[in-house]
Amino acid sequence: MLHYQIEFDDYRQHLLHVTVRFLADPTQVLSLPTWIPGSYLIREFSKHIESVRAYDEEGRLLQIQKFEKNKWRLFNTDHELITVEYDVYAYDLSVRGAYVDENRLYVNPACACLGLEGQEHKAVEVEIFLPDELKHFQIATGLKTRSLVKGRFTLEAANYAELIDAPFELADQTRFSFEANGIAHEFVVSGKHAMNAARMQQDIEKICSTEISMFGSAPFKDYTFMTIATGNSYGGLEHPNSTSLITPRDDLPKADEPAEPSEEYQRFLGLCSHEYFHSWLVKFIRPENFVNYNLNKEGYTSLLWIFEGFTSYYDDLILLRSGVISQSSYIKLLKAQIDRYLQNPGRFIQSVSESSFDAWVKFYRQDENSNNAGTSYYNKGCLVALCLDLGLRLRGSSLDALMRKLYENAQNGMQVHERTIVELCNELTGDNWIEQINHLINTTDELPLDQLFPEFGLSYTLKNDQSLPFGLKLADKPEGVAVVSARRDSLGVQAGLSANDVIVAIDGLKATAKLIEKYAKQEGVFIVHAFRRDELMTFEVQAGGSDLTEVELKVEDQAKAEKWLNA
Repeated sequence: MLHYQIEFDDYRQHLLHVTVRFLADPTQVLSLPTWIPGSYLIREFSKHIESVRAYDEEGRLLQIQKFEKNKWRLFNTDHELITVEYDVYAYDLSVRGAYVDENRLYVNPACACLGLEGQEHKAVEVEIFLPDELKHFQIATGLKTRSLVKGRFTLEAANYAELIDAPFELADQTRFSFEANGIAHEFVVSGKHAMNAARMQQDIEKICSTEISMFGSAPFKDYTFMTIATGNSYGGLEHPNSTSLITPRDDLPKADEPAEPSEEYQRFLGLCSHEYFHSWLVKFIRPENFVNYNLNKEGYTSLLWIFEGFTSYYDDLILLRSGVISQSSYIKLLKAQIDRYLQNPGRFIQSVSESSFDAWVKFYRQDENSNNAGTSYYNKGCLVALCLDLGLRLRGSSLDALMRKLYENAQNGMQVHERTIVELCNELTGDNWIEQINHLINTTDELPLDQLFPEFGLSYTLKNDQSLPFGLKLADKPEGVAVVSARRDSLGVQAGLSANDVIVAIDGLKATAKLIEKYAKQEGVFIVHAFRRDELMTFEVQAGGSDLTEVELKVEDQAKAEKWLNA
């Protein structure tokens, strides 16, 4: 067994101290992952490792040499009991890293626990020691946990892969337990908040039960939701039997939360639904090359449109099916997905399969040109899933049936390759789907939503959208109105305006985002003054009409709609 010890005495400096004890191989290499499963970007976690030292059984200092950005080597240590110690800087308030202060101790072992090459299969024990003033903290994690003494916890993992895919949090926590389809669940919230716990439990239990029922069973024996409430941060990361969430505290249900959840609360419920669904799709059902992750380099796949896109389709649909939101709320959420797609000029540049493959260099590195040059495997993948679901239903099957086949295949050791979806669609309907799926995922042609929706009782109408004046995304700043991004086919760009310009006047008046929006809805040519870098520039902008499109969805035939929405 590999033994880790983690101490938090220096939490005020945002440091945690890690000690690793092990029987070493003759030339032992220790390494830290460069990325974390579920978040496809090289994160370079080793940059936060400090003061690595190694000792033999007698406590004598050994030479330990760093020879790659995330790897260290020990020499001549065959079967010796070795101790390695180091500090980790932990001040990343996200779901991917580590964060420690007087209010919260949060660790993803992927960014803190050095692994031993050649010994990854061994069982792991992690002992956690809290300083006296923090011993009242509770712990939340998906790992097996023991605590015999206050302020001291022992975590167990079957191997290193399990360890690094199971974060843990220690804090003052609001928590409740519930069962969904006979499976024990724990819901934990830390940070300042005023969550209506009874309402949260009522809704999350429905969501979990609906997802388990859809698949028929769950790939876990218990499950933990870990949430940190903040001012405005948002995100989530899935793990085999837990998820780590970060949310604005205003998105949590309030004491007077209405029967129909507020838009803010719907957003949090959708996040919970999304990450929970990943327990099946990506943690258990995987791309073939994700069966065993290589965390030292990028793991390329063109299939994220399945794993993130299908999950993004089901996250809101599950809210409807579970009875947590109404049909009108779901249609509004679906409209928002379609509007994002229609207002993404990059959909004509990059296919959704290309977007999946490029996740490592594009999705987590958004800039002012991202919307012009690329599409999202979350957003377009969601709408591809919608098209597949409706198309399958027209042929007597459904995407639900396809998901259950994926789950069955994974239980039998078969994971997802490039032709899996085509093969399953063929099997479920008796038709040949290769041309249709190729059109959806490998081309930049428009999705056939206008053809599919009427078959299920929905009208689909496109109209002008006024949300981006002159095609510019704007933000009021003390120095003026910043152009955050600019559609390259927009009236603003045609006039010469660019992202990062600061507009200071329009038509001789001091510029505000609201004033620019007003002028964009009028007819005529207007003079705009803006700074680019430190130079004042003048532009003639043609107003009148919008070059953006949004959709109007209406349920015209309820009986037809229910065959899809409430299946």
